[in-house]
Amino acid sequence: MADDEYDEEEYLQLSGIQHFLYCRRQWALIHIEQQWCENGLTTDGMLFHSRVHNEQEREMRNGRLTIRGLRVSSRQLGISGICDAVEFSKADNGITINGYDGKWEVLPIEYKRSQKDIVDADAAQLCAEAMCLEEMLCCNIPIGFLYFGAAHRRQKVTLDAQLREKVHDTIAEMHQYYSRGYTPKVRPKKGCGKCSLKDICLPNITKVRSVRRYIDEKVGDMD
Repeated sequence: MADDEYDEEEYLQLSGIQHFLYCRRQWALIHIEQQWCENGLTTDGMLFHSRVHNEQEREMRNGRLTIRGLRVSSRQLGISGICDAVEFSKADNGITINGYDGKWEVLPIEYKRSQKDIVDADAAQLCAEAMCLEEMLCCNIPIGFLYFGAAHRRQKVTLDAQLREKVHDTIAEMHQYYSRGYTPKVRPKKGCGKCSLKDICLPNITKVRSVRRYIDEKVGDMD
């Protein structure tokens, strides 16, 4: 194993990159402190993905092979996880697949329950999946797709150098946090009210107040 590669016991959960970019504290509460609570949004998301993964694992339609729930990992990034779906289409410059004739290009597809546009966290998760597939299959994957369940549509994501660098740097930061056992302080933002961990995180109680505000409140209590 090369010096810049991770041992399997050091692997982090691939999907954690989406949590991390959404909220570093949320990621640490889940992946470091092992805290978890359900709400309507998380339950809907789990049911949506369970339906995706429970569909036929391998499907050949119109010359396109789709594999669902494909396990992937990367020694270079130190992550492992499951791809919602990977499509393989015939291509002259593709890879070989055991049991199938010809050569095939690789296209990862990440499913999202909601109806929305592409956000950085979702694109980074898709790109991380592609980087795992590239390492495992010795191929190049220039694009992937995000499929939005509510809208029944998918959007192309270009897996360019800038996005790949973001994925690499983000996962390196995740490893640093994990090795230190570090949970960031609260940084309240607009999405806190929808987070299933809000009663554990307590963003409105634990947010940092200025010294001036603290003194003013104490002086006010004495009046």
